[in-house]
Amino acid sequence: MSKPRRFAPAAVQSFIATGFVRVGLPEDDAQIIAALMTDADMQGSDGHGIIRMLPYITRIEAGGVNKRPNIRVVSERVATAHIDGDNGMGHLVMKRAAEIAIAKAKIAGMAWVGSVHSNHAGPASLYARMALPEGMLGLYFAVGNANHLPPWGGLDMLLSTNPIAVAIPAGEEPPIVLDMATTVTAYGKVKAKAQRGEQMPEGWMIDREGNPLTDPKRAAEGLLLPLGGAQAGYKGYGLALVIGILAGTLNGAAMGKAVIDFNADAVTPTNTGQAMAVIDPSAFGDPQVFRDNVDTLIRELRGSSRLPGVARILMPGEQSFDKRAESLRQGVPVAPALCTVLDALADRLGIPRLV
Repeated sequence: MSKPRRFAPAAVQSFIATGFVRVGLPEDDAQIIAALMTDADMQGSDGHGIIRMLPYITRIEAGGVNKRPNIRVVSERVATAHIDGDNGMGHLVMKRAAEIAIAKAKIAGMAWVGSVHSNHAGPASLYARMALPEGMLGLYFAVGNANHLPPWGGLDMLLSTNPIAVAIPAGEEPPIVLDMATTVTAYGKVKAKAQRGEQMPEGWMIDREGNPLTDPKRAAEGLLLPLGGAQAGYKGYGLALVIGILAGTLNGAAMGKAVIDFNADAVTPTNTGQAMAVIDPSAFGDPQVFRDNVDTLIRELRGSSRLPGVARILMPGEQSFDKRAESLRQGVPVAPALCTVLDALADRLGIPRLV
């Protein structure tokens, strides 16, 4: 397998933004989306970064996404808001949702903002982390943009990966950032494996006869396994269902059979549902004491006795923190096969190639 090529983060962001401007997005919106997609790649969420540029542009060109949406609050109370994304890019919708939730949490102590008529927004942690600079806790929930998960014991794919992310500020230690799908793996990781020409490990997917499926290029023939795998997958199934209701059904967004597979359909609006919650720790006591206590807990966990062969006990988000630092030093990694796709896209759009 060929080693990935490395590009400066600023070059990646500029390339993505230039592509979106070329297909009709306003410059400011293109820069917001490009910055978030670049951040996804920098933290190792390579199934949600620049690899998504071509499918996003395909949807935009096909008319499946509103290039100039009127993202607006349609109803609100002191601690809640319901926003209509007007079929805009999900990155724009969820950035707005996070900003509203943070502002409301400063007043009410906590806030919940749900969205309707949104689109795919990349990795969940991008939005949960937006609360961290304010010293707050962020939570993000979403309905995935294609169903790859059947109900436990079934074959009909009626649920998606339905991710959840939680970002918790610490003091001297890095924040805790949990970002997980309710399936064993996110489908974006399957697409990234296919792009790199790698096989999937057993336990990610099964075929319709229940046999392990390891070829990511045959993913359309299989089913993602829920969190918990073959033995305790009912837990992941239940979690996917509940998160889907909170992010989708509660907001009037797509869930179940109504979910549009944006991998196969570039025209139909997806009506993606997402939700953002923010908690201000000062509503529950001294925020500095809270951060100190989080530091203490992190150090206790990290310093605990380890099993043989275990070199390091990791906190949620720690590997992403390390990958972001590596990307700043060495550049953002992009698989050679993806570079070929991006070169072809640049030539078609008439923009400079990524260098």
